[in-house]
Amino acid sequence: MQVKETVADGLKREFEVTLQAADIGAKVDARLDDMKDKVRLNGFRPGKVPIGHLKRIYGRSVTAETVEKLIRETNDQIFTERGFRLATEPKITMPSKENEVEEILAGKSDLNYTVAVEVVPTIELADFKSFSVEKPVAEVSDSDVDEAINRIATGNRSYADKGEGAKAETGDRVTISFKGTIDGTPFDGGTGEGIQVAIGSGTFIPGFEDQLIGIAAGETRTLKVEFPKNYTNAELAGKPAEFETTASLVEAPQELTIDDEFAKTLGFESLDKLKEAARGRLTAEYAGATRQRVKRELLDRLDETHRFEAPPSLVEQEFELMWRSIKAEMESGGKTFESENTTEEAAQEEYRKIADRRVRLGLVLSEIGEKNKITVTDDEISRAVIERARQMPGREKEVWEYYRNNPEALAQIRAPIYEDKVVDFILELANVTEKTVSREELYKDDDAEKTAA
Repeated sequence: MQVKETVADGLKREFEVTLQAADIGAKVDARLDDMKDKVRLNGFRPGKVPIGHLKRIYGRSVTAETVEKLIRETNDQIFTERGFRLATEPKITMPSKENEVEEILAGKSDLNYTVAVEVVPTIELADFKSFSVEKPVAEVSDSDVDEAINRIATGNRSYADKGEGAKAETGDRVTISFKGTIDGTPFDGGTGEGIQVAIGSGTFIPGFEDQLIGIAAGETRTLKVEFPKNYTNAELAGKPAEFETTASLVEAPQELTIDDEFAKTLGFESLDKLKEAARGRLTAEYAGATRQRVKRELLDRLDETHRFEAPPSLVEQEFELMWRSIKAEMESGGKTFESENTTEEAAQEEYRKIADRRVRLGLVLSEIGEKNKITVTDDEISRAVIERARQMPGREKEVWEYYRNNPEALAQIRAPIYEDKVVDFILELANVTEKTVSREELYKDDDAEKTAA
């Protein structure tokens, strides 16, 4: 075997490799010798088939298999000796001329091929004990609990008939039937019977609920609206429609009484038990928000302290995934780069920076995990899958089978578990200080942070 490095440009490496015909032939003969005790050919006793005869029958196929195995082993040796971690699969360029291939398969010529790879750079990890991380903590107040219970009560508010001739007002609930048309033609999903609409709830197409103000039971109106440009049904998105609407009942909301009896309607023994449950849920929500803020701060520190060239091919793959998603989202929402006060070129530049950050952070987290033997166990993955299955009652078996038969889906389950374990490892070493904040401060710029992260 002869190896010559021909390209060493940044993270790109390329080698010219020669495998001598004699070495290939020796491997082929050894493989055929191993076969002679296993193959069964008419006219020969087991184990007595001459090597020459086997070579005439199986020579080409065995040589092809041997060459493939030798290339794989040779490449592994090249990369291992040089301490390479590969960012991409090796790109192998083989002889393409038919006469050259025939000479190699016949054992008359050496095999010359090239192998090109992109490698992961050496990553010098920071001293995590030098990291200072501020942990924002918000306490769940009695007013937070009361506000949460009021939201629950509002969602479970009872209504009473306003009586004959009463007209609907904002906050009232109207039971309607409707038939929708676009340019006079009915469309799928455009009809409804006995539909309850809370005026002002914002649950229907913009403008629909407002046009119900003043309607009385038994009255019919034609409501003119326009489907949002980002409507889920692309065939209806952005189109004007008319709904011939008849009200059958107008009801007014009843006074909210939040007491033990109300709590019992929700399955709790008392109002205190309902408050206890609400406080527990809010505590968990606040803890989740705290975790996200801390994680974001930690990732920012990792980004600042680990500056290196990310493998261009990985950055390009990440960018392409993001860009396809962004373009699809903009198209479904009827948005343009101009409407977002930018240009396509500027947006691409910004998302390439984000892709570069994601790739570098992924490599850093992987390096930390490998050096500190952080792993994700099968039990941890199984628990995560079970939790996913529980979120889809009645389809648990289907969800379990999906993940069991889909390695890529399992990898998506594993990735965030691994990332969280690495983050926890760093936080154990870092200097973490708690800071009491209000709920508003805890959730400040939450959407922006999620997008950037």
